[in-house]
Formats: sequence, C-alpha cells, structure tokens
Amino acid sequence: MLTLTENATAIVNEITTQPGLSEEAGLRITSAPTPEPSFEVTAAAQGEPGDQVVEQGGATVYLDESAALLLDDKILDAAVDTAGKVEFALAIQG
Repeated sequence: MLTLTENATAIVNEITTQPGLSEEAGLRITSAPTPEPSFEVTAAAQGEPGDQVVEQGGATVYLDESAALLLDDKILDAAVDTAGKVEFALAIQG
C-alpha cells in the first residue's frame, strides 16, 4: 500500500484542512490508462466509490483503482519549491 513521507503527510494536511473543506477532504490520485503511467493529483472533498483510502498522520489520500495498483509499493514524497509550488515525487519502498 502507498505510504507517505513526513513531508508529504504535512503538505497533504495543509492542502486539505483549508476553511470550508470537510473532514473527509483529501488528496485524490488518479491514473490514466496510458502506456507510460501518468498521475493526476487533485484536492477532493471526498473519495469516489471504489477508491482505496490511505490515512497516515491525519492525512487522507484517495487512490482510484488503477492508481492504487500502480502505487501499491511506492512512497509519496512532497516538497514546496521556492515559488511556493507543491511538487510530488514517488520512490519505491525498500
């Protein structure tokens, strides 16, 4: 199952605890069925039916079925660049 680094957990919590969002808000990762896997990351008020839910350190990440399969053995990391943009990265669990 996908795991999150401390940085990713903190950033997901920051994104999903904005005023007006429900307690179910989380980050949603979807994958398009393309030859080279690509992922779309969005803030979501809640998961969709069939999503796998990853909860870690108060952070919630929803994975659609194909993303859940592709990210099963991965670690999600995150950082904020000098312009304030969030960047996500994946690593293989060791």
